Amino acid sequence: MRLTLRAESREQRVCGWRVKILLSIIQADLTCAAANLIPVCLNTSMIDLRKATKGRRMSKKTRTKSSKPSVGKAGRAATQASSRSTSRNTGAAKSGGKSKSRQNKALPNSPSKSPKRAATAEQARPVRSALTEGSKAPRFELPRDGGSAVSLADYTGKKLVVFFYPRADTPGCTKEAIDFTRLSRAFSDAGTAVLGVSGDPVRAQEAFRNKHQLSVPLASDEKHQMLRAYGAWGEKSMYGRTFEGILRTTVLIGADGRIVKVWRNVRVDGHADEVLAAARTA
Repeated sequence: MRLTLRAESREQRVCGWRVKILLSIIQADLTCAAANLIPVCLNTSMIDLRKATKGRRMSKKTRTKSSKPSVGKAGRAATQASSRSTSRNTGAAKSGGKSKSRQNKALPNSPSKSPKRAATAEQARPVRSALTEGSKAPRFELPRDGGSAVSLADYTGKKLVVFFYPRADTPGCTKEAIDFTRLSRAFSDAGTAVLGVSGDPVRAQEAFRNKHQLSVPLASDEKHQMLRAYGAWGEKSMYGRTFEGILRTTVLIGADGRIVKVWRNVRVDGHADEVLAAARTA
């Protein structure tokens, strides 16, 4: 009997506890719904309040912004337009100041540039020769391959073809020199001598001659004096870059020492044959 009573008392205690727990849960739910709070029945220790409230807290900036009165779309557009107009005005003022300063710098009486610098700038500009057909050929004397010198006086009483090429042993210059070498006998039969001139040193001219077995003499004009006199030196452009250099030019001088014909901006293909035809009729 004692065993049964103890078992029944235990069951009654367990049931009583269950009833009490259910009643406490129901009361807590009712109070939470009324007060809109977190239920006491939940295990609040499992909830991280920092993560739960993340993104809901207002920073000091947002608090100050929220305290200010809200501006509508029309107000925003007006403020943007005013800021743009002010920026344009300031930019125009700055550009005007820069242009005035540039004009002041460009005045001839400004002492920023000395006369010596102006003179050197003028000398650096390419000198264009007034070389035209019928004019007298400018005199020259240059070192040539083999160690000797060559001058215009060496061809007195003969016709002379002078072809100016930019650089030795380059594709276009090599083809041009080979074509004149190929027609050297034909030029000789027409009573015409052929001379090649570039700004390369004598050693480069000799190496160029030996490599391609050229028979025409090659003169070296490193100071560009003859090139300027014959209008074969000037401004060039390549790959969007402008610079000064040798302009591919050919000049036919008559037996009387006057210019017969000038070929400028020469295209190498068929050029030697064209010059030979002109030399035969000159």
